[in-house]
Amino acid sequence: MSGVAGGRSLGRPFGWLWAAYAVSTFGTRLAFDAFPLIAVVVLDAGPAQVAALAAAGLAVGAVVAVPLGPWVEFRRKRPVMVATDLVRCAVLLSVPVAYATGRLGFAQLLVVSVVVAAADITFRAAAGSFLKALVRPGDLLTANGRFEATAWTATMLGPPVGGAAIGIFGPVVTVTVDAVSHLLSALGIRAIGGGEPHPGPRPHRTGAPRLRAGDLLDGWRYLLTVPGLRPLFFNTVLVNGLIMATAPLLAVLMLADLGFAPWQYGLAFAVPCVGGLIGSRLAQPLVARFGEHRVLVTSGVLRVCWPVGLAFVGPGTAGLVLVMVVEFGLITSMGVFNPVFATRRLELTPPDRVVRTLSAWSVSGKLTTAALTAVWGLLAGLTGPRTAIAVAGVIVLATPLLLFRHDRAPA
Repeated sequence: MSGVAGGRSLGRPFGWLWAAYAVSTFGTRLAFDAFPLIAVVVLDAGPAQVAALAAAGLAVGAVVAVPLGPWVEFRRKRPVMVATDLVRCAVLLSVPVAYATGRLGFAQLLVVSVVVAAADITFRAAAGSFLKALVRPGDLLTANGRFEATAWTATMLGPPVGGAAIGIFGPVVTVTVDAVSHLLSALGIRAIGGGEPHPGPRPHRTGAPRLRAGDLLDGWRYLLTVPGLRPLFFNTVLVNGLIMATAPLLAVLMLADLGFAPWQYGLAFAVPCVGGLIGSRLAQPLVARFGEHRVLVTSGVLRVCWPVGLAFVGPGTAGLVLVMVVEFGLITSMGVFNPVFATRRLELTPPDRVVRTLSAWSVSGKLTTAALTAVWGLLAGLTGPRTAIAVAGVIVLATPLLLFRHDRAPA
């Protein structure tokens, strides 16, 4: 548990944090699309209900998480991370328990989705602040690169294994595994040990920290007033939202219109995840050679050049290969961009603002994704999925214009 990769150790505490991240990420990817599947197979939900489950869980969970960011800012981060892991474990375990007793309903799935989404945002914000305090500034890119590689490995292996497990053991098995993974993550975070200094009361205040109305907007205020963060914020939120908005449309295009089998669809997205591993390993040497800003801009441009190609996918082997090539290019570029971007964001955010800033960022991303998914669903209904995918691909080509400013704000 020493956090060794690439010939250098970031220390035992980081090793435990990395292990906790790995086990919970694999559990989550194993349960990828489990709730829609349960809604369809167990509850006979229709397309409208499945879409509502995905969008409402994302959007309402993000809104619920808004006051949690400033609340967490002035508390020790490790207990918050453990608590949110345990909350996710408990609510996820309620699903197999209700299924086993014949009491599982759509409303429960919706509530669990909301709670998990809010806990995810809170955990990630606290974890970002904790990481900044845990490793040296010069090691942030290395740490983020390892998280990125782990995420893409889980994305590559989790859904196929999860699909096989569902086929063998039933529709709720992966939810159970996901719940257990959060319990193991909580144990790993507790195993970090050592003392964590209390952040102290809010500046110019005494006594226990209290949540003020102005604190709810403080994360967004900081994002929009710091020149170095503002373009990154708009760029990443728009790019991620547009890419995620076309994902269900691509599924309809490939599975319904072009007749690909589900295993072919899964293969088309699992194999290109190798590019994420490659990109995450290239990020640090590229920054060492060319500098952080140049790598950030170049990989940011490259990652948006690929999605428009998905509008040209056709039937048969050629179409499958086209999807794999496009996804490989996109994911490799993201594998470079994401750890550099995550490091830059932490560098530009002072320690006493990290949680609020990351919370505001996550909430904005989830709400934007939910809104764009709904809009592109309507667009696809009017024009067809292929045209809607093409429109998103063309729009996303303009987003790198936000990255060409080299303003930096002191952290």
